[in-house]
Amino acid sequence: MNISRSFIVMGSAYLLVGIVLGSYMGGSGDHSLAPVHAHINLLGFTLMTVFGIGYRMIPGLAEGTLPKVHFWLHQIGALGLLVGLFLMMSGRVDGATIGPVFPLLEVAILVGALLWLIGVVRRA
Repeated sequence: MNISRSFIVMGSAYLLVGIVLGSYMGGSGDHSLAPVHAHINLLGFTLMTVFGIGYRMIPGLAEGTLPKVHFWLHQIGALGLLVGLFLMMSGRVDGATIGPVFPLLEVAILVGALLWLIGVVRRA
Protein backbone atom coordinates (compact mmCIF):
# COMPACT_ATOMS: atom_id res chain seq x y z
CA MET A 1 0.00 0.00 0.00
CA ASN A 2 1.43 3.37 -1.02
CA ILE A 3 0.18 5.51 1.85
CA SER A 4 0.95 8.82 0.18
CA ARG A 5 -0.88 7.87 -3.01
CA SER A 6 -3.82 6.49 -1.03
CA PHE A 7 -4.31 9.72 0.91
CA ILE A 8 -3.96 11.86 -2.23
CA VAL A 9 -6.41 9.73 -4.23
CA MET A 10 -8.98 9.81 -1.43
CA GLY A 11 -8.47 13.55 -0.96
CA SER A 12 -9.09 14.06 -4.67
CA ALA A 13 -12.30 12.02 -4.46
CA TYR A 14 -13.52 14.16 -1.58
CA LEU A 15 -12.64 17.28 -3.59
CA LEU A 16 -15.04 16.18 -6.32
CA VAL A 17 -17.79 15.38 -3.81
CA GLY A 18 -17.27 18.79 -2.18
CA ILE A 19 -17.47 20.57 -5.54
CA VAL A 20 -20.65 18.73 -6.51
CA LEU A 21 -22.29 19.51 -3.16
CA GLY A 22 -21.18 23.14 -3.36
CA SER A 23 -22.51 23.45 -6.91
CA TYR A 24 -25.83 21.94 -5.83
CA MET A 25 -26.12 24.38 -2.92
CA GLY A 26 -25.22 27.34 -5.13
CA GLY A 27 -27.65 26.34 -7.86
CA SER A 28 -30.54 25.55 -5.55
CA GLY A 29 -30.01 28.42 -3.15
CA ASP A 30 -30.34 25.92 -0.29
CA HIS A 31 -27.25 26.26 1.90
CA SER A 32 -28.48 24.11 4.77
CA LEU A 33 -25.74 21.55 4.07
CA ALA A 34 -22.92 24.14 4.34
CA PRO A 35 -21.45 22.45 7.45
CA VAL A 36 -21.28 19.14 5.56
CA HIS A 37 -19.65 20.91 2.61
CA ALA A 38 -17.05 22.49 4.91
CA HIS A 39 -16.26 19.17 6.61
CA ILE A 40 -15.94 17.39 3.25
CA ASN A 41 -13.45 19.99 2.09
CA LEU A 42 -11.47 20.15 5.34
CA LEU A 43 -11.47 16.55 6.63
CA GLY A 44 -11.66 15.06 3.16
CA PHE A 45 -9.78 17.10 0.59
CA THR A 46 -7.48 19.37 2.59
CA LEU A 47 -6.40 17.13 5.43
CA MET A 48 -5.98 14.00 3.31
CA THR A 49 -3.97 15.92 0.73
CA VAL A 50 -1.71 17.36 3.45
CA PHE A 51 -1.20 13.88 4.89
CA GLY A 52 -0.45 12.49 1.42
CA ILE A 53 2.09 15.19 0.65
CA GLY A 54 3.65 14.80 4.10
CA TYR A 55 4.05 11.06 3.70
CA ARG A 56 5.65 11.70 0.31
CA MET A 57 7.99 14.49 1.46
CA ILE A 58 9.30 13.20 4.80
CA PRO A 59 11.65 10.26 4.38
CA GLY A 60 10.68 7.23 6.44
CA LEU A 61 7.36 8.66 7.61
CA ALA A 62 5.38 6.15 5.55
CA GLU A 63 7.24 3.13 6.94
CA GLY A 64 5.73 0.70 9.40
CA THR A 65 2.24 -0.02 10.65
CA LEU A 66 1.32 3.40 12.11
CA PRO A 67 0.73 5.08 8.73
CA LYS A 68 -1.64 2.29 7.64
CA VAL A 69 -3.57 2.47 10.90
CA HIS A 70 -3.67 6.27 10.54
CA PHE A 71 -5.04 5.95 7.00
CA TRP A 72 -7.83 3.54 7.93
CA LEU A 73 -8.81 5.38 11.10
CA HIS A 74 -9.09 8.61 9.13
CA GLN A 75 -11.07 6.95 6.34
CA ILE A 76 -13.55 5.33 8.72
CA GLY A 77 -13.88 8.41 10.91
CA ALA A 78 -14.18 10.94 8.09
CA LEU A 79 -16.57 8.94 5.93
CA GLY A 80 -18.77 8.01 8.88
CA LEU A 81 -18.82 11.57 10.20
CA LEU A 82 -19.58 13.08 6.80
CA VAL A 83 -22.36 10.62 5.99
CA GLY A 84 -23.79 11.10 9.49
CA LEU A 85 -23.67 14.89 9.18
CA PHE A 86 -25.35 14.70 5.78
CA LEU A 87 -28.12 12.46 7.11
CA MET A 88 -28.67 14.68 10.14
CA MET A 89 -28.42 18.07 8.38
CA SER A 90 -30.69 16.94 5.55
CA GLY A 91 -33.33 15.76 8.04
CA ARG A 92 -33.17 12.13 6.96
CA VAL A 93 -32.11 10.97 10.45
CA ASP A 94 -32.88 12.65 13.75
CA GLY A 95 -29.89 14.18 15.54
CA ALA A 96 -30.77 12.32 18.74
CA THR A 97 -30.51 9.04 16.86
CA ILE A 98 -27.22 9.59 15.05
CA GLY A 99 -25.59 12.04 17.47
CA PRO A 100 -24.21 9.38 19.86
CA VAL A 101 -22.17 7.87 16.99
CA PHE A 102 -20.31 11.11 16.26
CA PRO A 103 -17.95 10.98 19.27
CA LEU A 104 -16.74 7.51 18.23
CA LEU A 105 -16.00 8.70 14.71
CA GLU A 106 -14.31 11.83 16.04
CA VAL A 107 -12.11 9.68 18.29
CA ALA A 108 -11.06 7.63 15.25
CA ILE A 109 -9.98 10.85 13.50
CA LEU A 110 -8.27 12.10 16.67
CA VAL A 111 -6.33 8.86 17.19
CA GLY A 112 -5.28 8.94 13.54
CA ALA A 113 -4.03 12.50 13.99
CA LEU A 114 -2.14 11.39 17.11
CA LEU A 115 -0.46 8.63 15.07
CA TRP A 116 0.45 11.27 12.46
CA LEU A 117 2.02 13.41 15.21
CA ILE A 118 3.98 10.44 16.57
CA GLY A 119 5.30 9.71 13.09
CA VAL A 120 6.23 13.33 12.45
CA VAL A 121 8.04 13.62 15.81
CA ARG A 122 9.96 10.42 15.09
CA ARG A 123 10.86 11.17 11.46
CA ALA A 124 10.81 14.91 10.81
